[in-house]
Amino acid sequence: MDQTHPIVIDPTGRDIHGEATRIRERGPVTPVELPHGVPAWAVSSTPLLKRLLTDPRVSKDPRRHWQRWTDGEVSPDWPLYTWVAVRSMFTAYGTEHKRLRTLVSKAFTGRRTNALRPRIEEITGALLDRVAKAGADGHPVDLREEFCYPLPIQVIGELLGLPEQLGDELRVVVDGVFHTSADAAEVADIYARFYAVLGELVAVKRAAPGDDLTSALIAAHEEESGTRLSEQELLDTLMLMISAGHETTVNLLDNAVHALLTHPGQLAHVRDGRASWDDVIEETLRAEAPVASLPLRYAVEDLPLGELGGPDGAMIRKGEAILAAYAATGRDPQLHGPDAAVFDVTRAAKDHLAFGYGVHHCLGAPLGRLEARVALPALFERFPGLTLAAPAGELRPVDSFISHGHRTLPVLTG
Repeated sequence: MDQTHPIVIDPTGRDIHGEATRIRERGPVTPVELPHGVPAWAVSSTPLLKRLLTDPRVSKDPRRHWQRWTDGEVSPDWPLYTWVAVRSMFTAYGTEHKRLRTLVSKAFTGRRTNALRPRIEEITGALLDRVAKAGADGHPVDLREEFCYPLPIQVIGELLGLPEQLGDELRVVVDGVFHTSADAAEVADIYARFYAVLGELVAVKRAAPGDDLTSALIAAHEEESGTRLSEQELLDTLMLMISAGHETTVNLLDNAVHALLTHPGQLAHVRDGRASWDDVIEETLRAEAPVASLPLRYAVEDLPLGELGGPDGAMIRKGEAILAAYAATGRDPQLHGPDAAVFDVTRAAKDHLAFGYGVHHCLGAPLGRLEARVALPALFERFPGLTLAAPAGELRPVDSFISHGHRTLPVLTG
């Protein structure tokens, strides 16, 4: 593999699928250049990526296994700094990851997720009332702003027991984490403000614990060792829950609505009973992965890719970074056939890696799916004549190569 001519990743994510196609065309693994010239290997083959995601020779801990980090070449002004610098199960490896995930799993239970359904239904109904009011008299409505965005952030607030006064600031800092074209001053500002919000949340819950995830994380302990989350691990775990759990669901809803409105035949399949809303959700996750590319993983030792089903003679060297190219794998023709780029809710096999794979599979996946199962049918039942208010080609993407969605989603409620 020749790393002298890497694909330069567009930090604004203006053409996610075009870029994913170019990555795939270079082979199952290809060199890319991230913001500030940081090199990585983008993996676009589903079988190879699955093997790498489950290989103990691949780590998520930059402090131990990323040469660029240990050499002091990664500074806090890097737009992706938050994604690699946090100390949570997201960036942990081996026994440390097992310890952290065990602690978080004790707090983030299936019972806690399922108990949110009535509130998700209430929030959905209230937001649909707001959409109806905004769309009165034929006015266009930005559905991302009025529905897709506020639903998950309100659900996360319920889950964490977030005080109402922190809601507006939380939205600003979450948006900032996914702004991968931010300059140094913006990165530093968002980083500081996010920790300030989290610190205030933790202080409130220490003073008055409740039946919420924040209180449960504060109280969680590992039975064998008796350890708890350190203060930094607690704050970074909350950051992970908020940023990953919110943005992915926003984009899932946003992309599903956009796909159905631009493919009316697919919506007809659902309405006529030939496909279910679960089919819509899984096909959206496959064809329009909410997380297009996820930074980062690192080779613990030299990885001969031929041994993992990759190109013979190819090697990812010890200490090099790996980018999981989920948008590229979701439309992999070798897995989904020549029509892999086509949105088709009747597709028999909708396999995808949208929520990751292996020990780092997203703990919040059941909640994201639950929100979509409630929100999507409610939206299209309330507004059966829903249509786009602008040509699909005029919709701007979010300003990130990590997050895949639309900056605005203007609709007419009918």
